[in-house]
Amino acid sequence: MDSGAIRRRLALGLAVLTASGLLAVAAPGDAQAAASAHCPGRKVRTLPFSTGTVLVYKRGGYVCAVTLTKKPGVKRKMSVSVQARGNRPVVDEGRYSYHAGPVMVHAGRRCVWLKGRVGRGSFSSGWILC
Repeated sequence: MDSGAIRRRLALGLAVLTASGLLAVAAPGDAQAAASAHCPGRKVRTLPFSTGTVLVYKRGGYVCAVTLTKKPGVKRKMSVSVQARGNRPVVDEGRYSYHAGPVMVHAGRRCVWLKGRVGRGSFSSGWILC
């Protein structure tokens, strides 16, 4: 292997390490800030439940939602779901430390159904934003 190829591989490795370090530093320490950073538009609802909160944003016919935990930093099963009436729900679920989502659907002027879960606590809105 020539010295040019070695330099390119070292530069690539350094770039990957730098990017991963920046992502670690940029990881949200405050889940509320993370939600507003991920969902465009204006916040239209804050839907609290026993173990978390679902934040709902709206912009130009699109509805975006994020589920936040009340105890950030501890990985637990979380989910968020948004369903526009007449369509299938869009869901994000997994083990997260801060938030599930964002998930976004185009609702137009249709009602949406929002669901959120953190651990054993959950929330289901029924049809809203009609």
